[in-house]
Amino acid sequence: MAPNTSSGGSQIQARTQGEWIKIIDNITHTLPEIYTTYQAPKPGTVQFAKYIDHTLLKLDATEVQIDQICQEAKEYNFKSVCVRINHVSRCIKNLQGTDILVACVIGFHEGTYSTDEKLNQALLALHHGASELDIVLNHALLPPHTPSPDFQFIFAELATLRASCPPSATLKLILETAQLSPEAIQAACVLAAHAGFDFVKTSTGFNGPGATVEDVQMMKAVVGAIAGERVQVKASGGVRTLEACMQMMEAGATRMGTSSGVALMQEGEGLAVEKSLGTGY
Repeated sequence: MAPNTSSGGSQIQARTQGEWIKIIDNITHTLPEIYTTYQAPKPGTVQFAKYIDHTLLKLDATEVQIDQICQEAKEYNFKSVCVRINHVSRCIKNLQGTDILVACVIGFHEGTYSTDEKLNQALLALHHGASELDIVLNHALLPPHTPSPDFQFIFAELATLRASCPPSATLKLILETAQLSPEAIQAACVLAAHAGFDFVKTSTGFNGPGATVEDVQMMKAVVGAIAGERVQVKASGGVRTLEACMQMMEAGATRMGTSSGVALMQEGEGLAVEKSLGTGY
């Protein structure tokens, strides 16, 4: 049975399938025809760096590579490093004395792990020192994979994970947007916001083309309609150029999951120099 409170003590109400359908329909039918354009931080700045989750999720990632991304995160002052659970402790040690967070993926990358398995992974990652958890949605329970989505089960899993983690833990739900219909993306955002998640995230980067501006805009509009600024959007998967990064930020994303953080910062710093010399835009 799903818990009825979040880790922060706020009420999380279990609902019937029919009630979830009405709630989701009410939100999706009130979405704007034209989405808001948001102001992105200037490329190459400290503010820009704090939008970046510096990411290394390859199964064969070595300790040397993990040490390298931590050093890069310190050099550029990224928001976090995002790794698999077996590398969390090493990242914590490497980043000691900084304000750089360690994020860990959970249920990665298929999302089909049981709720208990995801919960065990989440608690172990937190025990090792992770402060952010990027949890993969079981997207097989949503269209187009099934004509009968189980909103009750999905919400129960998300609410269980939220209630079992401390309020200080940031929870991000990875939707795998490339594998979902627009209606399913909207439904997942509604469920995540009601379950008390802090972010909805586009992709794992391992299953489809990744983030699109259109999906980020839609996700931002849905969670904004429910929770205002409490729930944010993370764009990930294929965000490798400064142009793409800026487009995602302007669409409403406040985090970028990317392995190209260093290149993005260097490109941004180069533009800043060109602009100061009168040769850039």
